[in-house]
Parts: sequence; C-alpha cells; structure tokens
Amino acid sequence: MSERRKMWIDGSCHCGRVRFEAEVDPARVTICHCTDCQQLTGAAYRVSVGAAREDFRLTAVAPALYVKTAESGRPRRQYFCPACGSPVYTTGDGPDAERIGIRWGVIRQRDQLRPAKRIWSRSAPAWVEHLDELPATPTE
Repeated sequence: MSERRKMWIDGSCHCGRVRFEAEVDPARVTICHCTDCQQLTGAAYRVSVGAAREDFRLTAVAPALYVKTAESGRPRRQYFCPACGSPVYTTGDGPDAERIGIRWGVIRQRDQLRPAKRIWSRSAPAWVEHLDELPATPTE
C-alpha cells in the first residue's frame, strides 16, 4: 500500500488572532451536507480537510469552544475565533480526538485543496447539484 502524500498548510481566522499550521493529506478534503454543518455555517455545506492531531499546531491565540452532540450521539468539539467568530477546526472526544477537521475557508492554501467526496448528501438541497448553471460574476 502506498503512503499518503502530505501537504504543509497554514492559516488563520478572519481577524488573524487564531492561527495554525498542519500537515494534511490533500486527498482527505470533504464536503459535509449534514444539517449541523448547515446550521453552524449558515450555508448549504461545510468543507474540511482532515489532519492527525500530532500534525496540527496552534501558533497564536487559543480558540473558543462549543461542544455539540452529533446525530450519532458523539460529542463534536467546534473551535472558533472568540473575536471574529470564524470556525477554525473541529475534533471529537476519546479516539475521535486523534483527528482534526480543519475548515477549508481558513486555510491559506485552500485553492490547492479540492474536495474528494461528499458526506451526508441526504441533507443537501437539490439546487446544489446545479450551481454551475447559475450566472456568475468575478466580483461584486
């Protein structure tokens, strides 16, 4: 079996107080359509990339924490900036604490991280499948 390719990333919340660096596998970028992610982001989905806990490091102010209970009954620890509110990463408890889900939007190299799969697609709104049909403008 071949070893997964690792990529070094760094990033921060919108205001720059919470900063991090990590090594991630670019093949582990996921779009989640679960209703929790929709509610926590105010969007149709959330994009994250997974990292092993030992490959993730905070480099500035510690984030604030909100713990939610997932549909599975397991706690999910949501870390966000206490100043600007940007979601930064998530993790779980026990064995689930060994994986970090870094939020795609706070990663400086995000343009190099293309989603590889979608999860909780049963909760995706039908219009998500047709985004490329909408008119687009480069700025506004």
